[in-house]
Parts: sequence; C-alpha cells; structure tokens
Amino acid sequence: MTLLRDQPTTISDVTADERAERLGRAGAAWSERIARDAANAALTSTVTGRGIGAVGTEIRAGRHRFLVDEPAGLAGDDAGPSPVEYALGALVSCQVVVFRLYAQALGLTIDDIEITAEGDLDVRKLFGIDESGRAGFHDVRVRVDITGPNTAEEYERLRAVVDEHCPVLDLFANTVPVRGALV
Repeated sequence: MTLLRDQPTTISDVTADERAERLGRAGAAWSERIARDAANAALTSTVTGRGIGAVGTEIRAGRHRFLVDEPAGLAGDDAGPSPVEYALGALVSCQVVVFRLYAQALGLTIDDIEITAEGDLDVRKLFGIDESGRAGFHDVRVRVDITGPNTAEEYERLRAVVDEHCPVLDLFANTVPVRGALV
C-alpha cells in the first residue's frame, strides 16, 4: 500500500472572485474550442484498477492514486471507502462542480455548499441469494444545502438546471451502454 501513501494533495480555498474568474475562463476556453470543431467536445476518461488485499483495489486515474475497499462484513480490510461510497462521492462532487458552474452562469452567489447523498441497496443480488432484484442502488437521495444571498426560489431553479446538466447524475438516472471483455 505504499503506493497510496504519497503526500496528499490539498485544495486551497479561493475567493468568490477567484472562483468566478476561473469558471469564466474555463467556460470561454471550452466554448471557443468547441466552436472551432464540435469534435473537441468529446472527452474520454480512463481509470485503471489493480486488485490488492482481500477485495481492495488500487485505482489509478491520471496522476492520482486512491484505494477502494470494503468493510470487514463484506470481506474487506476497511482500508478505504467502498465502491458504492465512491459512486456517491462522485455524484456529490460532480453536483458541487455543476452548482458552482451554473451559479456563475446565472449570476447567483453560493457562499457555501454542502451536498449529502444517501443510497440504498439490497445485497441479496450481490451475494447470489436472490437474483430478482437490482445489484446496485434502488434509491438515491441527494440533499443540497446552499447558503447565499439569493432567494430559495432562485436556488431551486438552479438545482433544476444542475440536475439537467450534471454528468454523474445522468449516469445514475439513465442507462449507459457498458461493454466488458476479458483480455
């Protein structure tokens, strides 16, 4: 596990003006790239995992490495969040990004944002006890707590826009074709 013990990356907080400038610059750059060639809108993400421990996985995503594991009750060493916790974390973090992006675009202010996602799954399919249900979440709840000077109605409209544009929420809400292969 020493591969995962590199010095942790920290993110410094930024001012609202710095955030607005970065969001505006990124949006303008992407708009220009896509206007030049629509093919520039296509991105491919690649993540690789290697099994370690009982059921753990070392994940490599670009220059980042992290550990995924299961609690002892699911045969793991509890050395890191579980795959479904990371899935919920991906949803929460994507929502934060898209809330900030569209708040900026719509001229709204977010002083602070905290998002909580809860997902319910039934392990009977996972363990082959009952094949009739889903293997994944059968219910996910997302709670968004925003503070700022805008009205509750404005933030509710923002939430609706975010839900339409959040890539990870789209993964949860819609079927995505997945192909698998042994090599």
